[in-house]
Amino acid sequence: MPVRGIRGAITVERDDSQCILSATEELLQAILRENTIENDDDIVSAIFTTTADLTSTFPAEAARRLGMSQVPLLCSTEIPVQGSMPLCIRVLLHINTEKKQAEIRHIYLREAARLRPDMTSAQ
Repeated sequence: MPVRGIRGAITVERDDSQCILSATEELLQAILRENTIENDDDIVSAIFTTTADLTSTFPAEAARRLGMSQVPLLCSTEIPVQGSMPLCIRVLLHINTEKKQAEIRHIYLREAARLRPDMTSAQ
């Protein structure tokens, strides 16, 4: 079965652990719903990044709260490119799926929708 990547991003209002966890849960739930992923066994792994201004918690904790206890998760910091969007959480979710690349729905929420205006998002 092919492995596909699903990208997503969301912004938060401030560096607060509850804001980060809540936004990450919202993003993950939208990705799972829009790509009809119903079984965590179909998720190969997830890489989360945050902008350097988000340091109060790991966004991967939100995935654990959603029950992804066996999925390998990794958190990192985005490279600090001058002028890039602040207060942003990104994810790259790898899944096992028979879907074609063109059928994958990448999700960009809140201010992060400006990152990829070419993508159809569940906004």
